[in-house]
Amino acid sequence: MTATGIRSTRPDIASARPRRRTRGGFVPTVVLLAAVAYFLVPVVWVVFAATKTTGELFNTPSFAMGTGFGDNLVQLFTYQGGAFVQWMGNSFVYAIGGALLSTIVSAAAGYALALYDFPGKKAVMIGLLGGVLLPTITLTIPQYMLFAEWGLTNTYWAVLLPVSVTPFGVYLAFVYARASVPRELLEAGRVDGSSEGRTFGAIGLPLLLPGLVTIFLLQFIGIWNNFLLPYIMQSDSDLAPVTVAMYLMLNRGGSEPILYAMAITGALVAILPVIAFVLFLQRFWRLDLVSGSLK
Repeated sequence: MTATGIRSTRPDIASARPRRRTRGGFVPTVVLLAAVAYFLVPVVWVVFAATKTTGELFNTPSFAMGTGFGDNLVQLFTYQGGAFVQWMGNSFVYAIGGALLSTIVSAAAGYALALYDFPGKKAVMIGLLGGVLLPTITLTIPQYMLFAEWGLTNTYWAVLLPVSVTPFGVYLAFVYARASVPRELLEAGRVDGSSEGRTFGAIGLPLLLPGLVTIFLLQFIGIWNNFLLPYIMQSDSDLAPVTVAMYLMLNRGGSEPILYAMAITGALVAILPVIAFVLFLQRFWRLDLVSGSLK
C-alpha cells in the first residue's frame, strides 16, 4: 500500500510543476509586452500620422488613417529642390562611414587589449571603462572647440572623426576577442613566421566577425539617430543629416504648418533604413559576446 500510495502521488506532483512555471513566467511576459508596447506605440503613431494632411493631423484621432500620404511623400521629396534626398544621403555617409571606422578601430583596439600584455594596460582598461560610463554629450562642446580650431567644422569629418572611436565598441571587441580568439593560434602564427598584422587579418578578424557585425549594427543605429553632434558641428544645412533636418522643419512648422506633415512623413522614411539593416544583418548578427565566454 505504501508503494502504491507513493506511485499515486507522483502524477499530482509532476502535474503541479508546469503550473508553477507558467505562473512564474506570467509577470516577465507582461513586463516584456509592456516594454514592446512602450517602444512600438510611437512608431505606430508615426505610421498613422504620416498618412494625414496637416488638417487631419490635428483634427482626427491619433490612430486613424488619413488621406494625404501620397501628397506628403511628393511634397517631402520635392521640398527645396529635393533637399530631403541629400539629407538622407548625408545620414548614410555618417552612419555607414562612421560605423565602419568605429568597427575597424574597435576591432584593432579590443584585439590588442585582449591578447597582448604591455605596460600601462591596466590604466588603459580603467580609462576605457571610464569612457563607457561617461555620457558622450559631455564631449560634444570640447570636440567642437578643437575642430573649430583645426578648421574642420562644417565638414563631413566633423562628425565622422568623433564617432570613429567609441569606448563601448572597443570594450565589446575586447570581451569578444578574449572569449573567441585562442592565444595558441597567435603563437602558431608566430612560429610559422607570420607578422602580427597578418595574423590579425588572417586569424583574428574571421574569428571576431560575429562580434564586429554586432558592433557595426549598434554603431550604425547610434550614428543614424545622432542629433546633437551634427547639430553643433555643422551650420551648413547641405551637410545636415535627416535628424537635424527634421528638427529644423518642425521648428518652421509654426509659420508653415504643412511642414508638420512633411516632417512626420520624413521621420517614417528615415526609420526604413534602420529596419532594412537589421533584417539584412540578422543572418550574420549573433550575440556571442556573452555566450562565447562559455565555450
